[in-house]
Amino acid sequence: MAGGSTIVMHAVRAADHDRYLSALYAPADKRDALLALYAFNAEIASVRDRIHEPLPGEVRLQWWRDVIMAEGEAETGHPTADALRAAIAASHLPKVAFDNMLEARIFDLYDDPMPSRTDLEGYCGETAAALIQLAALVLDPTAAPRFAELAGRAGCAQAITGLLLLLPLHRRRGQCFVPAEILAAAGTTQEEFVRGDGGPGAERAVAAMIALARDHLGAFEKGAPALPVSLRPAFLPLALTRAYLSRMDSADRSPRLATATLSTLRRHWLLLRHAMRGWTPL
Repeated sequence: MAGGSTIVMHAVRAADHDRYLSALYAPADKRDALLALYAFNAEIASVRDRIHEPLPGEVRLQWWRDVIMAEGEAETGHPTADALRAAIAASHLPKVAFDNMLEARIFDLYDDPMPSRTDLEGYCGETAAALIQLAALVLDPTAAPRFAELAGRAGCAQAITGLLLLLPLHRRRGQCFVPAEILAAAGTTQEEFVRGDGGPGAERAVAAMIALARDHLGAFEKGAPALPVSLRPAFLPLALTRAYLSRMDSADRSPRLATATLSTLRRHWLLLRHAMRGWTPL
């Protein structure tokens, strides 16, 4: 099992370095479960990158659903799946949350438009916000339910920022997570946003998405000082969100064309500061 844990740890470090770093601040006896959650998330978030047609992707997501819902302790031979099943059993995690997460990820496999802000926030809630809440349940099952609403705000801020960071990738594969109503209000279309040279309308749409992420982040930060120390590691990736958004605002190139980055030193410093102090005023 130790070998499987090492494989899972390396998988998270390679696929989702920010969450990997945040897990290191969790108590040692909680890290394996957190890393299993993050490895699972990385697996299902990257299904589209490994397929050529949506149907095989849906089959893969269904495989995960079957594995999670299966009873008994028989191992699958898949390190991440076995680690996840162990985490679910040990922490009594609600399987319905994983089912909803997998259902939401079906959207990733297609190029359908995201109709509205409400739909986008629902997608964020079933993916990033659910992941934060599951991590919180691993860390402190007694305190976690009191902060479910805060996890929702945190997940929306983190997920929308993540979608902005992935804009160049999404445009290359013809995908658009910017809600149609935001595109219309900005004076552009999905086709123009993805395929065209952008222009003022596309940049207004990007600005609206940044503003939406900031709105959720501000709501999270307002409530975050109440977070108990036990839950901080679940929310630690939010320590980087404001810095990523600021980098997008100040970048020479549009987020549509280039991914904003933070230096390794900056990421480590922000995570350390929030791990030690939480979100209390400096």
